[in-house]
Amino acid sequence: MKKNFLAIVSFIALSSFVLSSCDTPVGQGAGIGAATGAIIGGAATGNVRGAAIGAAAGAAAGTLVGAAVEEDQAARYGPPPPGGFPFGRWAGTPGFYYSPYTGRVYDLRSVPPGGLTRDVDTGRLFRKP
Repeated sequence: MKKNFLAIVSFIALSSFVLSSCDTPVGQGAGIGAATGAIIGGAATGNVRGAAIGAAAGAAAGTLVGAAVEEDQAARYGPPPPGGFPFGRWAGTPGFYYSPYTGRVYDLRSVPPGGLTRDVDTGRLFRKP
């Protein structure tokens, strides 16, 4: 009974951490690394302890990879402005948005939600809602 309770509580805690930390590359790397490590550790040993060790190792490795990705993004785009990058405004057609800087309409159908787009007139970045 204690083992099942501990496994359930651990799963709930891990799920809440994963869901709340996936906004940054570091959080995404840690979450993916932990999940991959748990799967590999559990498959290799066949027990919960191996899965937990694999999850910890995977989270650590994923965090390092995510930090490198975040540093690369900061070098490419520059530091975000205070308050973050502004969002475009919907132009009335699905996938088309106004730039918050110039009002020019951009086709952002291939850009994922939250993705950055550069305004060609100002050179400044804004996010797709």
